[in-house]
Amino acid sequence: MSGVVVVGYIPTPEGIAAFERAKDEVVIDGSTLVVVNTGQSGNFAGSTFASPADIDAIDVELSGAGIAHEVIQSTDELAPAEAILRVAEERDARLIVIGVRRRTPVGKLFLGSTSQQVLLDAHCAVLAVKAARGS
Repeated sequence: MSGVVVVGYIPTPEGIAAFERAKDEVVIDGSTLVVVNTGQSGNFAGSTFASPADIDAIDVELSGAGIAHEVIQSTDELAPAEAILRVAEERDARLIVIGVRRRTPVGKLFLGSTSQQVLLDAHCAVLAVKAARGS
């Protein structure tokens, strides 16, 4: 079963964990990996928007591993979840991989707006990945 796996990537331990798990997933069946990175609703100076060096490193790593891939750094004003969902729908993804972080008791009332929206609105399976403790 090949196809497309979309991963929402931000340069954090959770984003890296999602990226690593998505790589494992595509190696299993030869799927194409589509890495989606966005700014927070158009904020391209924020910490969620990967640097050119980060994007280049992802491309080199995936190319070196022989993984068919595409890296999309969305520069429109969509919310991160909307950008991930749009790419997944356009590519008819079989799976979306997202990173989730540990939440405070109050934060547990909300999974996180991006994670929650992707989980609720995706047309395909979603794999939520936590970073290893201490990361």
